[in-house]
Amino acid sequence: MGSSEISGFYKKSLEERLSIVREFAKLDEAEIELLKKFGAMDFETANRMVENVVSTQQLPLGIATNFRVNGKDCLVPMALEEPSVVAAASKAAGIAREKGGFSAEATPPIMVGQVQLVHLKEAKRAVKEIERNAGRLVDLANQADPVLVKFGGGAKKIESRAIETKRGKMVIVHLLVDVKDAMGANAVNTMCETIAPELEKLSGGEARLRIISNLAVYRTVKAKATFSKKALEESFKEGALKGEEIIEHILDAYHFAANDAFRACTHNKGIMNGIDAVAIATGQDFRALEAGAHAFASLKGKYTALTSYSKDREGNLVGEIEMPIAVGLVGGAVKTSPVAKIAVKILGIKTASELAEIMAAVGLAQNFAALRALATEGIQKGHMRLHAKNIAVMAGAKGKEIDEIAEKMASERNVRVDRAKELLKEFGEK
Repeated sequence: MGSSEISGFYKKSLEERLSIVREFAKLDEAEIELLKKFGAMDFETANRMVENVVSTQQLPLGIATNFRVNGKDCLVPMALEEPSVVAAASKAAGIAREKGGFSAEATPPIMVGQVQLVHLKEAKRAVKEIERNAGRLVDLANQADPVLVKFGGGAKKIESRAIETKRGKMVIVHLLVDVKDAMGANAVNTMCETIAPELEKLSGGEARLRIISNLAVYRTVKAKATFSKKALEESFKEGALKGEEIIEHILDAYHFAANDAFRACTHNKGIMNGIDAVAIATGQDFRALEAGAHAFASLKGKYTALTSYSKDREGNLVGEIEMPIAVGLVGGAVKTSPVAKIAVKILGIKTASELAEIMAAVGLAQNFAALRALATEGIQKGHMRLHAKNIAVMAGAKGKEIDEIAEKMASERNVRVDRAKELLKEFGEK
């Protein structure tokens, strides 16, 4: 194995970079040719998005159907590698349509920028001084982004508090910024940098971190859908359970997640299966969304579910979700990635709030679909049937062999590569 200490890798051409990687990892010519296939994004674009590019990593882009959000039908692009997610979201959206689909509402796009102040002689006095000069600090922050202010956004409020740490008292200043249709990181970070020197003067301390927070408590989205007893019962071909029974099973599953952190973690992961997939398809920072979601789930003192379920007066199931979703249609990968731009066009949206509302609906749909499966037939039945196709491909199956081998393994409940190879051999002998 060679050395990973490489000087000036970023300055080298694509061919030079690939040559280095090839020698280091002992790649063959076929593997190098695969890396050269950049797909919809060319090398020059990719190389300006991240550093040291040698290829692109492509994910399947699926379309979730049946969604109706705030009275508008939409097709939802989802980019991910996990089988059954797109199908499950589409199924859930279809069940929700009987009662009108999903209603969703996003709050104004207010993001939080943080400035950390240390080495303070009097933290309480510093907080009072900052609050007394809050209006001037807001004006100063807005000077850093006059374009954002022109479009009705910009800094709106200053908040500050003292915290105790092992390093002594610190004052944390929050700058609340309306970022309009942007995710907001660049604008907020610049504003925090701008007011930091003045905060030092007012507090008598030193500014350390000046950065956006991904816990976007002021930029949340709520979505809601009703799943009728009738539609739930009809969603099971075998009719093994009545609609009322399915609802009771789902409520039991929800209350498990609401009161147990181990279950809540996986419960929320299912929500993010849907939200992240839309985020990746549309060029959003899905890592920021993940961090914000899980932090939000812990705000009440314990980690809990991001969704809730109850029954309405008619006994139908009502699902709701509330969480921070900070997304943008201005700047970033959404304007650089050619596929992300197409995904936004497919959604037919004009604002970041619309995107957030659709994402919340997808998260709720995905969660409902998972609970429906878990609480009734078990998650493996549908998931493994789709996963079996991947296993068949891994075993070398092609064309119609893939479906036939996958179906056979799923019916046997024996989805393994070695079994797929056995079946492939049997097909070859026929």
